[in-house]
Amino acid sequence: MSSFRYTPSEAFPPVIKNLLIINVLVFVGQLTLENSLHLTEKLMLYPWIPGNLKAAAPNLSLFNPYQLITYMFAHSPQNFGHIIFNMFALWMFGRILENVWGGKRFLFFYIACGVGAGLFHIAIQYFRLEQVVNGLSPAQIVEQYQMGGQDFQDRLFRPLSPALGASGAIMGIMAAFGYLFPNTELMIIPIPIPIKAKWLVLGYIALDLFGGITNSSSDNVAHFAHLGGAIVGFIIVYTWNKTNRRTLY
Repeated sequence: MSSFRYTPSEAFPPVIKNLLIINVLVFVGQLTLENSLHLTEKLMLYPWIPGNLKAAAPNLSLFNPYQLITYMFAHSPQNFGHIIFNMFALWMFGRILENVWGGKRFLFFYIACGVGAGLFHIAIQYFRLEQVVNGLSPAQIVEQYQMGGQDFQDRLFRPLSPALGASGAIMGIMAAFGYLFPNTELMIIPIPIPIKAKWLVLGYIALDLFGGITNSSSDNVAHFAHLGGAIVGFIIVYTWNKTNRRTLY
C-alpha cells in the first residue's frame, strides 16, 4: 500500500514558501550585516580536521555541529546567481514533491538531504587532509608548510575550504524527482530541446563527480556535497517508494 499522501496541488505549498522566505531573509542579513557580524563566516560549514593538523594550527579548527544546519540556509553574498538558481530549483522541483508527500515528510527529506550532503562533504575533506598530513607530526606540518612550497600549501588549503548553500539539499530533491518522475520532459534554458528528468539528474551527477575527482584549484564548488545530497535523497525516496511503483511514469 502506498505511504504517500496526495494533497491538492499548490504553486507555493507552505514548506516551500517558508524555505524560500528563510533563505532570502538570511541572504539579506548576510548582505546587510556582513561587515559588523561576519554572518557568513558563522553560518558556513567548516571541515573537520585531523588531530595532528589541529595541534599544528588550532585556528583552523572551526567546525561546529550546528553548521550542518545553518550552512544550507546561507549563500555566497558575492554571487547572486548562487541563491537565485538554488531557490528556483527548490521551487521548481520541491513544490511537486511537497504536493505529493505533504509538508512534514518533505521538510524531513529536505533537512536530511542537506545534513547528509554536509556530512559527506566534510568526510571527503577529512580524507583529503589525511592524505596530505598523514604520518607528520605537528612540527613537521609547520615545517612542510613553511618549506614545502606552493604545492604543499595548495594541497593543504584546498580541502580546508568551507561550504555554504542549499545545493546539497537541492540535489537530493532533484534525485527524488528524477526517480519518481523519470520521463517528465524538462527544458534547459536556453537550449530549446526537451530532456527527460532522469537524464538531466544523471547529467548533473556526472558533472559533480567529474568536478569532485579532478579537484581543480580554480573550482570553488562543493561537488561532493552535491553528490552526498543526491545519494541521501535517492536512498530515502527509494526506501519510501520501493512498494509504490505506480508513482513512476
